[in-house]
Amino acid sequence: MLQWLPTPILGAVTSLILLINLLVWMVPVYALILLKLFVRGAARDRVSRWIASAAQQWAAINVWVWRRLVDIDWQIRGVSDLDREGQYLVIANHQSWVDIPMLMAAFDRRAPFFKFFIKQELIWVPILGLVWWGLDFPFMKRYSAAQIAKNPSLRGKDIETTKRACEKYRNQPVTILNFLEGTRFTAAKHQRQASPYPQLLRPRAGGFAFALSALGPRLDAMLDVTIVYPDGAPKGLWQLMSGQMRRVIIEVRQVRIPTPLFEGDYAGDPAFRGELKKWVDALWREKNARIEELKQESGAAG
Repeated sequence: MLQWLPTPILGAVTSLILLINLLVWMVPVYALILLKLFVRGAARDRVSRWIASAAQQWAAINVWVWRRLVDIDWQIRGVSDLDREGQYLVIANHQSWVDIPMLMAAFDRRAPFFKFFIKQELIWVPILGLVWWGLDFPFMKRYSAAQIAKNPSLRGKDIETTKRACEKYRNQPVTILNFLEGTRFTAAKHQRQASPYPQLLRPRAGGFAFALSALGPRLDAMLDVTIVYPDGAPKGLWQLMSGQMRRVIIEVRQVRIPTPLFEGDYAGDPAFRGELKKWVDALWREKNARIEELKQESGAAG
């Protein structure tokens, strides 16, 4: 550990090592992406696995650096029964940009490398767009209510497009990450929403329904992840890199999703929409209670 170093120097050293790690792994990842452009069928599936494996090794080295250089009390629970060949939907509470590195640490080579639903337009982002494509991130096409009102034939097209994007997971292990709150928790956002959950923002049931419909019932399980920072959520990545974040609790539990929740029409069926919202509300109330328990057990500040 280099915790004895002054905070700015420790942060600079940690950040430099992680930058070097990123640049080193970009070479094989881009080489494999170029190969993927020219292969089809089973060969493309194999190359996709190689790209995901490279990304997972990159993440594993990041986790190794944080564990060796930064003095953090890691409490990670509920990950012993995960399958690296499984298919999972992960939901988690969201408080900080540090949540992503914490999830990397929790699932470090225990589950498939995680991915996000991202807007289809982002495939054109320089450098990253091609990486997301190579890693088979599910690109989604969303239509606004105004667009659908103007052209009713668009209704359901967004789900069809994203389902086709997710078809590649039929023969691939995958972990899809979805922050149900849609944004990071702050006291101001909590007050503005008048959230009934003291520790959480309101969950976006529509986005959750979209993910379920796109991924389908072949998912092995939903992983409900609760992240607690007993000393307060870090304001940014610098607090992680410079050793100012001292404790984290990450608790994972597997939840079986009722089959009917994969099959309903959230936008067009009010009864189904009500049932799904009720299910998500119960889930969120359990998570809120668990966060409060973990904070109390750990002697959390504030």
